[in-house]
Amino acid sequence: MISFDTTEKTAFKLMEKAGIEIPDDYLAGIKVMANKEEGDLSSFVLGAMLENWEAAKEDRRPMCADTGLPRYYIKVGNEAKFEGGFVALERALREATARATQEIPLRPNRVHPLWRNEHNNNVGLNAPEVEWSFEPDADWIDITTVHKGGLFGTDYRMLFPGDGIDGIKRFFLDTIIAFGKRGLACQPAIVGIGLGGSKDTCMVLGKQAACLRTVGDKNPDPKIAELEAELKELGNKTGMGAMGFVGSSMVVDCHIEAGFTHTGGMPMSVHTFCLSSRRATARLHPDGSVEYRTDPQWFTPYSRRETVSW
Repeated sequence: MISFDTTEKTAFKLMEKAGIEIPDDYLAGIKVMANKEEGDLSSFVLGAMLENWEAAKEDRRPMCADTGLPRYYIKVGNEAKFEGGFVALERALREATARATQEIPLRPNRVHPLWRNEHNNNVGLNAPEVEWSFEPDADWIDITTVHKGGLFGTDYRMLFPGDGIDGIKRFFLDTIIAFGKRGLACQPAIVGIGLGGSKDTCMVLGKQAACLRTVGDKNPDPKIAELEAELKELGNKTGMGAMGFVGSSMVVDCHIEAGFTHTGGMPMSVHTFCLSSRRATARLHPDGSVEYRTDPQWFTPYSRRETVSW
């Protein structure tokens, strides 16, 4: 059985890792872009990013002053057992968030939308968000924390079947260019795209695609993987680079996740995971051992299944 104490301590450690240590896959992607970038200001920004990440890791301080909105993605093995059940698991996550806000520290960004009051710990109504997924034939629990910005860098449009692939490309470029011109995202970014589902599912899939897949990962559908590569190339040919300056470094990678949708529509969402791509994952085993990694491994053959049974 996985204990409450182990879970709270692990979730706290994940908050620290996500806030301070840049994931290896994103770091490698930025280094490739920095070597190719010819725009003066974009090159400067990329160099400053690399220096900042190194300083943050060495000093054990958050890599960005705005530590976003901490959230969790929990993948539960079907055979997993947790001390106190899932209500206790969620409490452990909330306790870890409150403690991490004070001790790391993270910026307390969560406020009531109307009264603007807050508890100074990133915990409140429906905060932090916890999303759940399941996996057969497993007795472990994966906890992933993501510190995602909560203001900009997201857009949605209801396309229609007749818009086709060209409509997807058009909305993608409209969004990326608007983000760059108006300062609505911190590029270079991992861009996630949700296609299909209902409106809320479309938004969820796009955010997961941005935050929970690593640089270099490809969708298992070869045609979708081809579209991912094409959109990445288009995004880097807009003439804008890092932080919207002249250059060719807008999109570190592009990930698409799809869901079956209504026959009459083709909803699409676009999400950018900013230049501080803050995520960290741990797998908790019933023997008390914990394994840390930076690849969430959120999307699995089971989670992408189309069939009734498994």
